Formats: sequence, structure tokens, C-alpha cells
Amino acid sequence: MVKTYNKLVRDKIPEIIEKSGNKCVINMLNDSEYLQKLDEKINEELTEFREGYSLEELCDLLEVLHAIAKVKGYSLEDIKKTRLKKNEERGAFDKKILLKEVIEQG
Repeated sequence: MVKTYNKLVRDKIPEIIEKSGNKCVINMLNDSEYLQKLDEKINEELTEFREGYSLEELCDLLEVLHAIAKVKGYSLEDIKKTRLKKNEERGAFDKKILLKEVIEQG
């Protein structure tokens, strides 16, 4: 029996599949294809995270974000600095504010 996936998987998954006695067919992606599959993967992981908001699924989501950052050439330090700068300028989400309306004057 053959199951078709066509999805990005973690680096050790082919090895795990082989150790279980099964075989798998893989392709190595170029950067453009990789970014496209990361985009699909982030949607998959976000959906799974929303199902239960588990720590495990949150970590999967973060792993995909780390991979996207790496492909785009962003370091974790770049991300941290930019995040903190944005928090300083615009705030975070700590106060749980829901903006309902803006009433334009004049």
C-alpha cells in the first residue's frame, strides 16, 4: 500500500519511517519550493494548534517560523530586536484590548 503525502516533514522523519520497516520516497527542495512548502506547513501547524492550544503544537508552529526566518536570512537576534522595538513603539498584546471602532473627527 502507498500513501501519498507531498508535504514538508522534519529532517528525521525519513529515517524514522525506514527504521519502522517501511520505505519512503523523498525530494530535496530548492529555496523557492522550500518556502512554498513552509507556507503550507505553517497553515497546517496553525490549524493543529487551534484544535487544542497544546504546548506541543505551539512548538511545531514555532519550529516552522524558525525555518522561515532562516530561509529569509533573519537571525533570532534580528527577530528579538524587531519584536522588542515594535513592542516599545506599539505595545504587545498584554492588556487584551479589543478595538471596536474608530470615530474619525472632521
